[in-house]
Amino acid sequence: MRHCPKLKDSSLAVIQAKTKQEKKRISSLSPKRWMQSMREIKFFILAGGKFLINSKSIMKLLNSGNSKTIKGLAHGYVTYGIHLAPSKLSGFNTCHWASEGCSMACLNTAGRGRMTNVQKARINKTKFLFQHRETFMAQLHKELTAGVKKAYKYDKTPCVRLNLTSDIPWETKPFFFEGKSIFDHFPDVTFYDYTKGSYRMRKFIDGKMPKNYSLTFSRSEETELEEIKELVSKVHNVAVVFRDKLPKTWEGMQVVDGDDTDLRFLDPKGVIIGLVEKGLAKKDETGFVVEPK
Repeated sequence: MRHCPKLKDSSLAVIQAKTKQEKKRISSLSPKRWMQSMREIKFFILAGGKFLINSKSIMKLLNSGNSKTIKGLAHGYVTYGIHLAPSKLSGFNTCHWASEGCSMACLNTAGRGRMTNVQKARINKTKFLFQHRETFMAQLHKELTAGVKKAYKYDKTPCVRLNLTSDIPWETKPFFFEGKSIFDHFPDVTFYDYTKGSYRMRKFIDGKMPKNYSLTFSRSEETELEEIKELVSKVHNVAVVFRDKLPKTWEGMQVVDGDDTDLRFLDPKGVIIGLVEKGLAKKDETGFVVEPK
């Protein structure tokens, strides 16, 4: 590797390195330029001898819309989110509570997710999170700061969904940045997610989650009906995937259309969030997808 191309300020790149000699060469290049503070994100990452992405590319963490979240614009909201590689696809488990049906029906390959370059990008982001967590969180903080500012500039309300294709407990200390959670860094911004983690949902019910973080429990074929009814009775919501169409009620509980928008924090409370099966979920035979009565 003869030289290190100049990168734009505040950019994040993964340097290509195949041999120990190349690593040593990269390490010796302009240390004052690269090894700046985490906030400025002027640094490099050795890729462990593997090609991850081109050194001229910028690894952007957030997106500001997919086919579902973009529907929020009509309601005055812009959603920023992160697509990570689900389950153990990257070698790191991002969905500790995923069932067989959930894994098979995952929306990771829906839409643009079918593209090879998109899958590689999600895997790279996931590896970046687990291998260089502090740096990842610094970059996330930087992008959110810019995204929030941009949303307000265009008279939109920013909101954030960190688990678009994952179920990571961002509220826990391993994901803190500068001593506090990402939620506490943006107290006036609403964060929201689905989760299959019962313990995370219990913390939410008990008021032990950040006040600006809204969770919707996500049913799988392993979820007991009594657990769902208990959550709904406590005025919390449960997402259920149905076959072909949404019923008005399910097991005596009201069903609202969860496909209309992705803004779960605006849903009425104590209801079933109905979602029509999509992609690979159409072939589900595990019970993950419910047949409406």
